[in-house]
Amino acid sequence: MFALLHAAGTLESQLEQALGEIGLSLAKFSALTHLVEAGDPLSLSECATKMTCVRSNITQLMDRLEAEGLVRRVEDPADRRGVRAAVTPLGVERQAAGARNVARVQSELSKRLSGIDRGALERVLSTFK
Repeated sequence: MFALLHAAGTLESQLEQALGEIGLSLAKFSALTHLVEAGDPLSLSECATKMTCVRSNITQLMDRLEAEGLVRRVEDPADRRGVRAAVTPLGVERQAAGARNVARVQSELSKRLSGIDRGALERVLSTFK
C-alpha cells in the first residue's frame, strides 16, 4: 500500500513539475482540458462535476484562470443568472502545451515500465476504481 502511495505521489510531482514549466498546475490543466474537450462554454457546476470537486473550488480556480487570461466568464444563454466558463485562445494554447508535457511524462513512465507485464499492472490498478 505504501509503495503504491509513494509511486502515485512521485508521478503527481513529476506531472506538477512538467506543467509548472508552462505556468499550469494539475487542477488548471484539468479544467482547461475539460473546457477544450467540451468545445462550448461549460457552467461552473458542470466543471465541478467533471473535475469531481465542489463548486466553491471551481469558482476560485476559474478566478485564477480568468486572471491569467486563460478563461473568460460568459453569460448562460439558457439562464440569465448563470455563468459559463469559456476557454480563450491563450487557454487553448496553454492546454496544448500542457498536453505535450504530460505526454512527455507518460513516455518517460512507459520507458521505466518497459519490462513489466502491463496487462497485469492494469488489472491490479483497475481494482482501485
